[in-house]
Amino acid sequence: MLHPSYAELIKVVNSEVEEGEDPVVNSRYSIVMATSKRARQIIAGDETLVDGKGRKALSVAVEELNEGKVRILTEQPEEEIEEVEELEEVEEIEEPEEEEVSSEEITE
Repeated sequence: MLHPSYAELIKVVNSEVEEGEDPVVNSRYSIVMATSKRARQIIAGDETLVDGKGRKALSVAVEELNEGKVRILTEQPEEEIEEVEELEEVEEIEEPEEEEVSSEEITE
């Protein structure tokens, strides 16, 4: 049996969610994806946020999540994404076309 259990991890992750809001995580899949991503970061050289000496990266990632040292970020609501896209749109400015000059016209 894993310690902490998936149910315990889900409670920890959702502990900061206010009543009436959607939970950050509601499935084991989300926990697995988050901890595996963090484990890959640790393997790639990121510093651990808990004592990880002699332990596997996944075990360290689970402990970090359980202690609240890392958080799972949710996707932005669609409205916010649309606002960001509107801000990123840049008007295209037409540059004046360069006049073609033939070699005959370059004589001095």
